[in-house]
Amino acid sequence: MILASPASAAAAELGISGVWARASAGMARAGAAFMTIDNPNPQADALIAAEAGVSGVVELHTHIDDNGVMRMRKVPRIAVPANGRTEMKPGGLHVMFIGLTAPLKEGQRFDLTLVFEKAGRIVVPVEVKSAKAR
Repeated sequence: MILASPASAAAAELGISGVWARASAGMARAGAAFMTIDNPNPQADALIAAEAGVSGVVELHTHIDDNGVMRMRKVPRIAVPANGRTEMKPGGLHVMFIGLTAPLKEGQRFDLTLVFEKAGRIVVPVEVKSAKAR
């Protein structure tokens, strides 16, 4: 688990664990990262941006049901509740990499910078797992 020091010394650290991305299938130009964010603080926080060198664009996304068809949509923020947990997983919330500079390969590792409203910038390592990982 990565423990991230917030901007305010009075607040406890966010815990970020299980950070992974799926290997690219074929010539896919997009990928996604998933993780769990634990917030032991009495104040909520929010993930408001992310950065990575593996793609031209990095966005925060969710899935919505559009008349029975699941579609990805960009979101401006991902809430991290006070004294709570946010799970980012396939079929739900995730960090989206658009315009991959190269395919994501199983076993590869890269850095992802997460930007939180209160905790600030936190760099976490991402492990690329099998294209079939869930």
